[in-house]
Amino acid sequence: MENITGKIVAITGASSGLGAETARHLVRAGAKVVLGARRLNRLEALANELGRDHVAIYQMDVTDRDQVKGFVDTAVKSFGRLDVFINNAGVMPLSTLEMARLDEWDQSIDVNIKGVLWGIAAALPYFKEQKSGQFINVSSVAGHKVGPGSSIYSATKHAVRVISEGLRQEVKPYNIRTTIISPGAVDTELPASVKAPGVAEGVEAFYRNTAIPASSFARCVLFAMSQPDDVDINEILFRPTAQDL
Repeated sequence: MENITGKIVAITGASSGLGAETARHLVRAGAKVVLGARRLNRLEALANELGRDHVAIYQMDVTDRDQVKGFVDTAVKSFGRLDVFINNAGVMPLSTLEMARLDEWDQSIDVNIKGVLWGIAAALPYFKEQKSGQFINVSSVAGHKVGPGSSIYSATKHAVRVISEGLRQEVKPYNIRTTIISPGAVDTELPASVKAPGVAEGVEAFYRNTAIPASSFARCVLFAMSQPDDVDINEILFRPTAQDL
């Protein structure tokens, strides 16, 4: 696709699901990708699949700001620049507030909000210096809607939208683009992060019956990236046709 060939793209949460499928689409479109995630064996397998000439990998946890900075520094060192940073890593430990699953609340905030902030903090200096770049931050339909059991998750994903909009306005002097992608039910490992009894079973059934392939997300990424440099796609919200929530 236009405006993708030769771009250097860093993706967090890249060992499976949305991140891995997006990496496949990007390499086929002529980009080079830098893949960050905790599971090194998965990253190694994906790099071998895509070809080592097109891929660099970095084992990292987005909750560690130093590791996220190291990830970005590695991207620039490996390929000479960075054009797009995709804040994709996320968790979705749904539960009602009365369950008081406090550790999961901490995890949601650390991964879904702080992880995005650390990514912005690490990539922004490079983008400012080169006067170009694009952030693609992953929110969710839950960032637009809230229901029983999604209070914390929805709050974190709404925060991603708020942070992204503030970022969009602040980086105009540097010719930086900012895109929010808010998926509905897409076939990933995200439902596996739901551990609350009585909630996990319902989420698993919903995704089994409703979810669409991760390629749906990857195509949104490529659409946003492929626009001319003077076009900034700020938000994409999409769902399975069958999803009513």
